[in-house]
Amino acid sequence: MRTIRIEKLTLNVGAGKEQAVLEKGLILLKNITGIDPVKTITQKRIAGWGLRPGLPIGCKLTLRNEEEVKTLIKRLLAAKNNMLANNNFDEEGNISFGIKEYIDVADAKYDPKIGIMGFQASITLVRPGFRIKKRKILKRPIPRNHRISKEESMNFMKQNFATSIKEDVEKEASEE
Repeated sequence: MRTIRIEKLTLNVGAGKEQAVLEKGLILLKNITGIDPVKTITQKRIAGWGLRPGLPIGCKLTLRNEEEVKTLIKRLLAAKNNMLANNNFDEEGNISFGIKEYIDVADAKYDPKIGIMGFQASITLVRPGFRIKKRKILKRPIPRNHRISKEESMNFMKQNFATSIKEDVEKEASEE
């Protein structure tokens, strides 16, 4: 029951209200994974940002097949030189990081229609028994001692993907 596994990998491109960037993001995610992404739609009106309900502001893609996810994570981490920062991990065991330029990802070729742009990746880790927070009948919160801690998710990435974790930049600056 303590075994950690990958539930899903989510790739995201935020475009704001720029529709040209959104179209480039759709092409980008399709080129990297071979799967069509979906557009994300706003639910709220934020006048200062020029957003209104129903306006597409980004695109995302969720992968759940464990073999596909592992191979794609290896490609994404290779683009980051297998280095993640301490602040890429949250207290619930999720890992999020950004790729600044998609051409850093292995097997991704430069497309002049897209130009240079980046995207975000989020990895969700689970343990057996996490279904209780999503099931239809008798939903329950995950007990505190069964949740995945930040240290456990760091160890998972080190063991399964040979990832090295760098400490916060503030700590490094204060040591010098």
